[in-house]
Amino acid sequence: MTKKAFNVALLERRKFVLHLAASGTLGAAGLTGFMSRALAKGDFPAIPGVNRLEGRATVNGREAKIGTPVGPKDRVSTGPSSQAVIVIQDDAFLLRSNTTLEFAETRGALSRILIEAGSVLSVFGKKPVQIRARKATIGIRGTGAYLEVLPDEVYFCLCYGEADLDGPGMPTKNIVTRHHEQPLLIRDGAAAMRAEPGPFRNHSDAELTLLESLVGREPPFQGLAPYPAVR
Repeated sequence: MTKKAFNVALLERRKFVLHLAASGTLGAAGLTGFMSRALAKGDFPAIPGVNRLEGRATVNGREAKIGTPVGPKDRVSTGPSSQAVIVIQDDAFLLRSNTTLEFAETRGALSRILIEAGSVLSVFGKKPVQIRARKATIGIRGTGAYLEVLPDEVYFCLCYGEADLDGPGMPTKNIVTRHHEQPLLIRDGAAAMRAEPGPFRNHSDAELTLLESLVGREPPFQGLAPYPAVR
């Protein structure tokens, strides 16, 4: 795709999501204030690195601003009451407050992520990536995923795609979803880690659509009703 064609496609996706947000179609699955303000002002271009920032963030311990480069072996943190959108090659991330991610690469491409704390919504290109969150290891390829690392559990929603979940004493669990069907609460057990069904929470289809648009893609749920269903 040429740069001109990419920019045209990005504009069309932005208009589409803004129309849904304005019409109320997104309902409970709508944009956060952070994302909707950026979209409404029209200043959500495909900037690599720190694409969007509200509040404070650091890259490798140094204060970041919009346009600060982020590579596949950097460490990114957000402060209290802060959010950041990060673009690394064909992957994009929405970091909420008090979140720390450490990236690692293989042959120049992002291959591993350690989520030390906080909450992150991510969309990935079609390559293997391993995510570590507390004791859980999640292997993914070309998916959308949301994780929250809490003191006593990890919340994991495979928004779409396929993933393998591993942990101490637990057999590998293969997960395949199209549209948020299997959110999980991952907890330490007496003898083994366990994964239990959990609620859908704290992320939206609109946010996933915006993240995918920044790397030139559309999520596979396009055309489906927003999730969760509007009541």
